[in-house]
Amino acid sequence: MSESSQPLVISAPEPRTLDLIFTPASLVRLRAGYRVVETDRDIAALPAEILAGARYIVGQPPISGELLARMQSLRCVFNVESNLIDNMPYETLFERGIHVVTTGAVFAEPVAELGLAMAINLARGIVDADLAFREGKELWGGEGNRTARLISGADVGIIGFGDLGKALNRLLSGFRTRTRVFDPWLPRSMLIEHGVEPASLDEVLSGSDFVFVVASVTSENQGFLGADTFAKMRKGAAFILLSRAGVVDFEALMEAVRSGRIVAASDVFPEEPPGLDHPVRALPGFLRSAHRAGALDIAFKRMGDMVLEDMDLMDRGLPPMRCKRAERETVSRMRSKPVDRN
Repeated sequence: MSESSQPLVISAPEPRTLDLIFTPASLVRLRAGYRVVETDRDIAALPAEILAGARYIVGQPPISGELLARMQSLRCVFNVESNLIDNMPYETLFERGIHVVTTGAVFAEPVAELGLAMAINLARGIVDADLAFREGKELWGGEGNRTARLISGADVGIIGFGDLGKALNRLLSGFRTRTRVFDPWLPRSMLIEHGVEPASLDEVLSGSDFVFVVASVTSENQGFLGADTFAKMRKGAAFILLSRAGVVDFEALMEAVRSGRIVAASDVFPEEPPGLDHPVRALPGFLRSAHRAGALDIAFKRMGDMVLEDMDLMDRGLPPMRCKRAERETVSRMRSKPVDRN
């Protein structure tokens, strides 16, 4: 196949890179099967013939209505940042039958595993015990387990039940937990099919020893977990934040931990990185992780495989199946911020 007859792909994956999201072998496949034009987020500066001929975009560059009108061959935008942001005319994309898909499912298992590790640490004090041991201040046997508890058989609450919530539930199944889920975007039957109990937010908060927050930020839930939320939780319960800090009133969360009402862990923060003088850095009872839960090379490389598989399907006139398609009814509600460069 000559280069001129190859399907045209605009590559603008910032903050990712092609080397990050494709294995060397997959990148060879991409370049062998497609004409790849690499650029930054400003795809509007590309020549008119490139824009007119582009079949796919790999990335999440801003696209105006005027720019989209110039892209008459476009079939799909592969969002490899995995946060749907309000930077393109989604309604027009849907009207033209152009798919917008994300590769966010690749992060579900890595994030779920770290979330479970955080919960186990909060239950058993692993990090604090290690630090005490290094300083010669360790407590032996039962003395070191005064506040310890089990996840096995515990009451667990999950807020949000997308790919990450489902992955987390699969991991928890081995611990025989009673798991309640609050997700207003899903019908009860879908939750029951996954072996969890549909519940209200209050039921999840008041009835759980461990609460995992894996909900995306939307126009309807920014900061919706605040002081009232933490007041409803069981004394000493663990709150694990894994999705986006925007769903939480972070000051209220820190105060709930500071007061001793709950313990908490978070992989995400309102501003990243927090200032060196930010109080969260020295807050006892708060386990911190630097937005690293999903940032595994194996997860990034799965992105490229998903993109190639869906390109192959669409080249054959079939719909994308591996990546997750944005929905007309919900995409405009998403409020996640772009991630920082890895």
